[in-house]
Amino acid sequence: MNTFNTNEMNQQVDNLFMAPARAFATLSLNFTEKLVNAQLDAGKTYADTSLAQVRNLLSIKNAEGLRSYMEDQQKVAKELTERVKGDADKVASLHQDFIQQSQKLTESNVKQAREVASKATAKSA
Repeated sequence: MNTFNTNEMNQQVDNLFMAPARAFATLSLNFTEKLVNAQLDAGKTYADTSLAQVRNLLSIKNAEGLRSYMEDQQKVAKELTERVKGDADKVASLHQDFIQQSQKLTESNVKQAREVASKATAKSA
């Protein structure tokens, strides 16, 4: 007669369902944190640049100041374009890393589930 082992059942439930769910939740949380921090950093940079440009505009007192401001606008536009490209690359890299880690986690969980299923099949035979 088989005896019912609750500890073993609890361990299997944890291994098959809870541990993978916790691992994926942790992975998702870490990804979200990195993404939010990247967005906050980018937003602060864009806001700081915009505010600095408005301050520069307000400080114009003559035609020479206006000419200088207009010349600086090309430099600022180029810097912002490079920053936007860098930020987009960073976000794409974060997404790619998340996808790769998710795939590894899924493969590991499928492998573990197969092992547990094999053990259960062997025990019942």
